[in-house]
Amino acid sequence: MRYLEGHGFTAVTLTQLAAFWHGTGKLPAKPVVLSFDDGYRSDWRAATPILQRIGWPGVLNLCMNAVHAHGDLPVPLVHGLVRAGWEIDDHTLTHPDLTTLDAAGLHREIVVSRAVLQALSGEPVSFFCYPSGRYDATVVAAVKAAGFVGATTTDVGLATPTDLFTLARVRVHRAMSLAAFAHSLAH
Repeated sequence: MRYLEGHGFTAVTLTQLAAFWHGTGKLPAKPVVLSFDDGYRSDWRAATPILQRIGWPGVLNLCMNAVHAHGDLPVPLVHGLVRAGWEIDDHTLTHPDLTTLDAAGLHREIVVSRAVLQALSGEPVSFFCYPSGRYDATVVAAVKAAGFVGATTTDVGLATPTDLFTLARVRVHRAMSLAAFAHSLAH
C-alpha cells in the first residue's frame, strides 16, 4: 500500500471504475482496485485497518459459504467492511466450477447468491467474480442475464473497458517482490 500511495495511485471500487467507463463518473489520475476473494477473517483483521488509515476502499468478492457464525467472515464483520467503505461483490454460494453446472445450478450460484448477498449487506451487488477464474460463454451469459454490471477473472493483466464481463486482474502473492509488483502495474 505504501508503494501504491507513494506512486500516486488511489484505490477505487469496481462500481466507480464502471461509472467512469460509462461516462458517468470521475476517477483519480491513477486508480487501482484492491480486490480480495472468498471472504477471509484477515480481510477484516489485516486489510481493513491498513486501508482505513489511508482512506481507501477494498472490494471483497464474497463467497457466501464463508459467512456464518463460526465461518471465516461472520455477518457482523461483513457489516463492518460495508461501514468501512468496502464494496461487497458476489463470488457464488459455494465456490463451484461454474462451467460444470446446469442452468439450475448456475441460477442458484449466480442469481440466488446475489440476492442473499444483497439482503445480507444491505447494499447493491453489481459485480461478480468467477470462482477460481473458471468461466465460459454459458457462464458469462448467465452472469449478464442476472443483471450484473461486470465480472472479474483470474486472467492476468490490467482491466480495460473492452469487455466488462472478463476483467483481468493483477494477482499479488506472498512471494511476489516489490519490483515484480511494480512491473505488473506497468503492463
